[in-house]
Amino acid sequence: MLAKQSPEMAFTSLAYLMDIDWLKEAYRRTRKDGAVGVDGVNAEQYEQDLENNLQSLLDRAKSGDYQAPPVRRVHIPKGGSTTETRPLGIPTLEDKILQRAVVMLLEAIYEQDFLDCSCGFRPGRSAHQALDSFREQTMNCWPRGSMVLEVDIRKFFDNLDHQYLRQFLRLRVRDGVLLRLIDKWLKAGVMEGGDVSYPDAGSPQGGVISPLISNVFLHYVLDQWFEQEVKPRLTENAFLIRYADDFVIGLRNQRDAARVMEVIPKRFGKYGLTVHPTKTKLVLFRPPSSRTKKGNSPDDRPGTFDLLGFTHYWAVSRKGHWVVKLKTAADRFTRAVCSIDRWCRDNRHLPIAEQQQKLNQKLRGHYAYYGVTGNSKAFARFLWEVELRWRKWLNRRNNIRSMTWQKFCALLRRFCTQRNRDLRNRML
Repeated sequence: MLAKQSPEMAFTSLAYLMDIDWLKEAYRRTRKDGAVGVDGVNAEQYEQDLENNLQSLLDRAKSGDYQAPPVRRVHIPKGGSTTETRPLGIPTLEDKILQRAVVMLLEAIYEQDFLDCSCGFRPGRSAHQALDSFREQTMNCWPRGSMVLEVDIRKFFDNLDHQYLRQFLRLRVRDGVLLRLIDKWLKAGVMEGGDVSYPDAGSPQGGVISPLISNVFLHYVLDQWFEQEVKPRLTENAFLIRYADDFVIGLRNQRDAARVMEVIPKRFGKYGLTVHPTKTKLVLFRPPSSRTKKGNSPDDRPGTFDLLGFTHYWAVSRKGHWVVKLKTAADRFTRAVCSIDRWCRDNRHLPIAEQQQKLNQKLRGHYAYYGVTGNSKAFARFLWEVELRWRKWLNRRNNIRSMTWQKFCALLRRFCTQRNRDLRNRML
C-alpha cells in the first residue's frame, strides 16, 4: 500500500476512483432503516430509480454542483438522565451514501496511519477490543495495578475546530474534490424545529463521515502526540486506549500521572477543546492491599472507573488471583432500563406475541454488548427490571389492572423459554 510506504505523502488524486460501481458499493454499506433527513426521502423511494440517482449524485459530487443539505437534529437521552439529552444529526440518504463513498477512499490512507491505541469506528476493531486491550495491558504489564487518568472532553463533536481539521486533512489528502465535499458537510446547517443554524465548529454526531474525521483530528492532537512526545518523557511505561472521543491513560506511578494530568488540558486547549474539570480525574487502580481488606486503611481502597459503558474494578478470580473485572456502568444500566420502559409504554397495545418478539431483539442486543465474563449479576438484574416494566405496562392496557403476578408468570411460561446457563434472558 502506497500510503503505508510513504507516510509523509499527500495524495492529490483520489476522486477519480469514485465511479458508479463505487457508489453502488457505498449504497450497499449504507443503513436503509435509519431515520430520514430533511428531504424526507427513504431508501425504498431512492431505489425506485437507483442507477440514475447514483449517477446524478456522482456527477454533482465531481463537478462541484453538489450542495450538502442541512442535517436534521434530534435529541436522545444522555446517560441515565431523564432530562439531559445528546444532540444527534440525521443526514439525508444521499448525504449518507456520498459520505460513505468518501470514507471508503480515506480509510485506505488513514488506516495505515492510525495507531493501535485507537479502536473506535475502524474496520475490524470494536469497543470490546479496547476493553480487552486495557485489561491485557494492566494485567500482564502491571499486575499490581496502575494509575488511570480518565479524561472527559467537553462536547467534542460540537467544538471540533474546522480550521485545525483542514490542516490535519491536508497533511495526507490534497484532492480538491474530496476536500470541497468535506468542507461542505462541515458548513452544512443544522435544522431543528424548522429553523436552520450554521455553527462555526463541530461535526454532527450521526453523520457517516463524523467518526472518521474525529479519528483524524484526535490522531494528531492526542494519539501521535502521546506516543512521540509524552511517553519518551515519562520515567516508566504508559499506555493510551481511545475509542472515538472516550479515552483513558494508564501510568505506572503517581509522579508521571500528575505530569500528564497537568499537560492534557493545555494540549486540548491549544486546539480549541476543553476537558471537563470534575469528570477528568486520576484513579488509583490497583488490587486492595492486605490493610484495606482488614479495614485499617480506608484511604487505600482501590478506585474504579467507567469506560465504554463498563465499570472496571479489581476482584478475586475463582483461582484466587486478583483480576480486572467489568460490570455494566450505573448510568448505562439506568439508560437501558428507561429505554425498555418507554418502549413498553408506547407499544403496550401490540399483541403480546409481537411484544415478546421485539423484547427478545432488544435483550439479545443488550447481551451482545454487555454479556461479558463476570457481568452475570448485572444482566440478571436487567432481566428482572425488563420483566417488571413489561408487567407494569401490560397491566395498564385497560382500567381493570388484572395482570397479577400469577397471570404474568403464566404468560412468561407461555411465550418464553427457560433461562439458559449464561442467563441471557428468559425469552430467548
